[in-house]
Amino acid sequence: MNRWQRIEGTPFPQGATWIEEDRAFNFSLYSKHAEAVRLLLYTADDLVHPCYEFDFNYLKNKSGPVWHCRVAASLAPNARYYAYRVEGPAPEPDHDWHCFDFEKILLDPYARSVYFPDTFSHDAACQPGSNAGKAPLGVLPSVQEAFDWDDDQPPSHDSDLVIYEMHVRGFTRNPNSGVTEAKRGTFAGVVDKIPYLIDLGVTAVELMPVFQFDPQAHNYWGYMPLNFFSPHHNYAVDADGCSQRHEFCEMVKSLHEAGIEVILDVVYNHTCEGDEHGPTYSFKGIDNSTFYMTSGDPSAPFANYSGTGNTLHTANRSVRRGIIDSLRYWNTDMHVDGFRFDLASIFTRNSDGSIDLDDPPVISQIGTDVELTDCRLVAEPWDAGGAFQLGQKFPGQRWMQWNARYRDTLQRFVRGDKGLVGDLMMRLYGSDDLFPDDRMHAYQPPLSVNYITSHDGSTLYDLVSYRLKRNWANGHNNTDGSNEYSWNCGWEGDSQGGSEMPPEVMRLRKQQVKNFFCLLMLSNGTPMFRMGDEFMQTQHGNNNPYNQDNETSWLDWDRRSIHDDIFRFCKRMIAFRKAHPSISRSRFWRDDVKWYGTQHLVDLSNQSQQLAFGLHGASQEDANIYVMINAAPDPVVFGIHEGRVGDWLQVVDTSLDSPDDFVETGDKRVGDVNYQVNGRSVVVLLQRGETLSPDS
Repeated sequence: MNRWQRIEGTPFPQGATWIEEDRAFNFSLYSKHAEAVRLLLYTADDLVHPCYEFDFNYLKNKSGPVWHCRVAASLAPNARYYAYRVEGPAPEPDHDWHCFDFEKILLDPYARSVYFPDTFSHDAACQPGSNAGKAPLGVLPSVQEAFDWDDDQPPSHDSDLVIYEMHVRGFTRNPNSGVTEAKRGTFAGVVDKIPYLIDLGVTAVELMPVFQFDPQAHNYWGYMPLNFFSPHHNYAVDADGCSQRHEFCEMVKSLHEAGIEVILDVVYNHTCEGDEHGPTYSFKGIDNSTFYMTSGDPSAPFANYSGTGNTLHTANRSVRRGIIDSLRYWNTDMHVDGFRFDLASIFTRNSDGSIDLDDPPVISQIGTDVELTDCRLVAEPWDAGGAFQLGQKFPGQRWMQWNARYRDTLQRFVRGDKGLVGDLMMRLYGSDDLFPDDRMHAYQPPLSVNYITSHDGSTLYDLVSYRLKRNWANGHNNTDGSNEYSWNCGWEGDSQGGSEMPPEVMRLRKQQVKNFFCLLMLSNGTPMFRMGDEFMQTQHGNNNPYNQDNETSWLDWDRRSIHDDIFRFCKRMIAFRKAHPSISRSRFWRDDVKWYGTQHLVDLSNQSQQLAFGLHGASQEDANIYVMINAAPDPVVFGIHEGRVGDWLQVVDTSLDSPDDFVETGDKRVGDVNYQVNGRSVVVLLQRGETLSPDS
């Protein structure tokens, strides 16, 4: 390292870096419009008065828009935390809307861990003037020990990929989770539940946001990030000990040992700082007009394509660099296997809010970054400003995408809507209408993330139990939440006016849940389901509990035993899919699938509710599968149009009670050329002599 760098510091890497050979810290902060920057170091004993301060000299400590310095550890031997104060011009017309306040204590956007004083205050950050002692602080890197990854080998799945959407806190927070009190709702709690995930059979977890968010913002889901590099402190057992990074790594390492991939739901489209009325924690006070899209309207200066008050300015090259640096960090240092990008269509917006579908820079940079080549990239291909770019419309060629068309079609068909057979065929086939595999496009079916429910909507049980959403507790007069294609099976909720639900209603609900899960596991593409759907978790009709950090959102593990029959069915269907690579392929089924109706030809009329198909497995060294689907309320006789009498074994009949709904013994032979498929049910047949599941 040369002498100049030792004196002046270096602009890269950004953030705080420990230089072991010099026993010094390098600090680097981007702020194009700042006029003065001051570094603050704090001891653990005094979080109000810095133990060391450094005023950057732009003639020596600034390179382009980046301010930097080198500070020897001996100058502040007891320092543990750090922050900045930044001065700059007042708000200017058009798009230079600055929010500088030199009295505000500001968090480094690149901080690897965030510490919250006992006196932390969201309100203090919303008001003018100092919030010293009440602001989040970055943890100095020398305080954080390196994690020992040993010989960590990230798993990579193909036809056996099954994604389980999980909220870290909600997964084990309930006292009935079986996790010790100290670990409930933490990364360590997830580790304790890995045997459950193995038993269920999922091969990837998609964790709802784990980036550090504002603990006083009443946001349980976590879609209001404060920082893009630090794990959320309250997901650590030792929330005050800055151990969140170590505990996150321990969770990832343990999941990898179990053969489970880790995908993070990441939010790079907005932050928790909100609009002009929101708090000033970091980006807003460091360089507002760089980090956020502005409207040019002084009365409402923040553009809001995220629906949360602000929109990250991803068209700006420095913001893009921050996103890439964050992704590289989580992938390289934290061993994360993939990312699901919340409201990814915001990445296509130019500085003025217009849309660039030809070559949006941030999507191009992410997709071509060498260090991210092996990462799973998953887009939520829409935003809150009206952009909807599902399939080939989204300009990320190798990105997987949440397939909302799949969700809507399956919800409508299974509840009994007529005339959807043609659309259902498309969704089961892998949605080649959205992801075409012609020579020009060459998309593949695994890019379609098939799902019926997610965090953003009802649980699977509530989808078949409530016609009307019940979101009153969220505080928006029941106007929030999505409008779904639900059906309550003839009885609203679990009780009405003190009357208990009739047993036949519960039986039908279970049958509908099995129909949904069965079709999900029989579809080409990548299946995803939300935690708890495998044992009929309920949110009692609330389909948007983003601020419900309580039993509304926490998994009720008692339902695992209460609805053991549904858990068994879901577990068997996952195993069936994994045992038959013919279902989930790298390419579309093409000539290996034949479509039928109740008779030989598919009924594509506007009254049709039946579909059958034969999936031929020889090209995949797999069995032949025959599926019959009846969404009508009455039984219908289907002809079995492939094979000979006696060739087929019944594996699944969702109209039957457990254990007959999934037969594992392989001895239930179908002795006729016809099969009566009961109302609202799915039947799956397997050619004789083939294995039904890995553990049958």
